[in-house]
Amino acid sequence: MTMADRGLPVAVPSTALFTDQYELTMLQAALRGGTAERQCVFEVFARRLPEGRRYGVVAGTGRVLDAVENFSFDGKVLDFLRQRGIVDEPTLEWLSSYRFRGDIHGYPEGEVYFPGSPVMRVQGTFAECVLLETVVLSILNHDSAVAAAASRMAVAAGGRPLVEMGARRTHELAAVAASRAAYVGGFTSTSDLAAGFRYDIPTVGTSAHSFTLLHDSERGAFTAQVDSLGSGTTLLVDTYDVTEAVGAAVDVAGPGLGAVRIDSGDLLLLAHRVRHQLDELGATRTKIVVTSDLDEYAIASLAAAPVDAYGVGTQLVTGSGHPTAAMVYKLVARADSDAPGAPLRPVAKKSMGGKTSPGGAKWAARQLDEDGVAMAEVVGTGEVPEELADRLLQVELVRGGKVVAREGLDAVRDRHKEALAGLPMSAMQLSRGEPVLPTEYA
Repeated sequence: MTMADRGLPVAVPSTALFTDQYELTMLQAALRGGTAERQCVFEVFARRLPEGRRYGVVAGTGRVLDAVENFSFDGKVLDFLRQRGIVDEPTLEWLSSYRFRGDIHGYPEGEVYFPGSPVMRVQGTFAECVLLETVVLSILNHDSAVAAAASRMAVAAGGRPLVEMGARRTHELAAVAASRAAYVGGFTSTSDLAAGFRYDIPTVGTSAHSFTLLHDSERGAFTAQVDSLGSGTTLLVDTYDVTEAVGAAVDVAGPGLGAVRIDSGDLLLLAHRVRHQLDELGATRTKIVVTSDLDEYAIASLAAAPVDAYGVGTQLVTGSGHPTAAMVYKLVARADSDAPGAPLRPVAKKSMGGKTSPGGAKWAARQLDEDGVAMAEVVGTGEVPEELADRLLQVELVRGGKVVAREGLDAVRDRHKEALAGLPMSAMQLSRGEPVLPTEYA
């Protein structure tokens, strides 16, 4: 079964309506004005990182590629646009045969980025590129925000496993995307079966408090769970009294009990007490899993505690306070005519309020010090300096409308680990600070 076979249905027949109306009205005006076929370059970048963050994480690239492939206007979609009077008949006719036939380059998924980094570059005619703005941004902004939070949590966990448990805290489709982004950022599993089904992410889960409350006694609940799932299961021990529950759990499951989960209270204190109790009862290999509204700071505070794994929900799927990466999709170069081979010239918005950005199609490279540690993100236009030629970050993703760089999530996870390993040690600090690498324009 391929990943495409596993795709879950959505409420619209294609990704073409995952867009804002003004994309289509701009298209209509450009078609009528004769500028729709001019070659253009759009870039995705963030002017700044969320306050206090040291780096960003590129996530969602694979989902963007799927969305671009599925961006087409069938009869039902065209009828909707016609009935609403959103665009005229010539535009509907043009849309009926729409397929993106341009090129896309970008940072490979799992790579880190900084303010101004040209995370993705979309090149083709104005007409075909402008329509992709909203769907590209909605995916990259959401997934990159979640992946950045996940990465910080993974750093704080120091190698201990992390379970994504946020499906009940966000939209049902966003939950699947969040699980994928969390896996990219360093989480090891998810409780969301839809994410496991679609992306082959490992899934975990045993029981909630309701299962304990269903039974006449806590011991009865533990017995039923162990009889069904085996002694290697994880028993939830904070429904009533934690000490009594741990004693009952080991008595029922034996010293081979897989794990206990603590979901409330002073997690630091309880983890130490539970570890001591488990060891006294001979359950020295029983693991301790903690949950309960964790974020990267709470995880870091438990670094010295005898905790074996963490489950994170709300803070993860909401980007730990930053639910968007604040990326934008801007036209940076365009031809003066639609003549084949017409040269591209830089363009850029000039305005007050910090929304300016340099024009021109950009390359990006990471400058290293003598020890091979990153020291700057270099962004430029034109020729790449010889000393940076082998440090270019962007890769080809789509050529002539065909995806050329699809890859598995495990490769993306490995890339993110490598990217973090190449940053200065200060990137791992959770305290607020400036981006760990300056962005220099060549």
